[in-house]
Amino acid sequence: MLSKVFPIELRPGKQAEAEAIVAEFAPRGPEQEAGTLSFRVYRDPARPDYLLFVEHFADQASYDAHTGSAAYKELVAGRFAGLIVEFVEIDHELLVSH
Repeated sequence: MLSKVFPIELRPGKQAEAEAIVAEFAPRGPEQEAGTLSFRVYRDPARPDYLLFVEHFADQASYDAHTGSAAYKELVAGRFAGLIVEFVEIDHELLVSH
C-alpha cells in the first residue's frame, strides 16, 4: 500500500473555494478509482486557508492512474492548483494497522 500525505497552504481567503473543488472532485475521481483505497481531506478549524490530504493507494500504478485521470487534471491540477501557496507531497509506509 502507498500512503500519501499533502499538507497544503492555500492562498488567503480561498478555503471555501478549495473545499468546494475537493467536494466536486471526490465523487468524480477517487470514488471511481479501484486502486484508490481512501481519500480523506481534513480542515484545521484553528488554521484558515489550510487543508490536509491523506490518501491511500493500492500501489504506485494506482496513484499514477489517479493523478492521470481526467477529473484530477481538470479539478486538482487545474482549478485547485491556482488556490495553493505551498504544496508538499510526503510518502509514508504503513507500520501498524488494526
